[in-house]
Amino acid sequence: MKTVYYTASSLDGFIVDTEDSLDWLISRDIDPRGPFGYDEFFKTVGALAMGSATYEWIVQNHPGEWMYDQPTWVLTHRPEIVAAGHPVQVFSGDVAELHTRLVKVAAGKDVWVVGGGEVAARFVAAGLIDEMVVSYAPCSLGAGARVLPVRSEWVLADSAANGEFICVRWVRAQPAD
Repeated sequence: MKTVYYTASSLDGFIVDTEDSLDWLISRDIDPRGPFGYDEFFKTVGALAMGSATYEWIVQNHPGEWMYDQPTWVLTHRPEIVAAGHPVQVFSGDVAELHTRLVKVAAGKDVWVVGGGEVAARFVAAGLIDEMVVSYAPCSLGAGARVLPVRSEWVLADSAANGEFICVRWVRAQPAD
């Protein structure tokens, strides 16, 4: 079991542009069954955590029934944003407390920190992210929301091309003795 921040980024380190759009991402070719593909990754996931902007993007772009079967938490102070019928819980406290819940309900599977970058940064700052998998698109956005707006150290574990993307798995660097 591990906690993974699995996401995509522009070459200059943004996950959404200044209009909170993912058009730069969803218009590109990537094989969900290829290297670092979503299909294989998602089979390992037992619980999810995401920020309110990510949740609201999902609601706007994938209306209807909730798209995940796994227990899901949205980090927000605004419980009213949860759409009727969505089996998600809201959380507004310390991510270490939430992480304990996520690990328990994941039942031996991985925890996916969906994002955005600010949420991932909170988990990283608390030392709770074991791996980061980032699929880099061949574009720059110039501005937007950063993929990880916190200082941290990582070690390259693996990489591969998938469609138009270069996909990289990073593991958290261990502090020097």
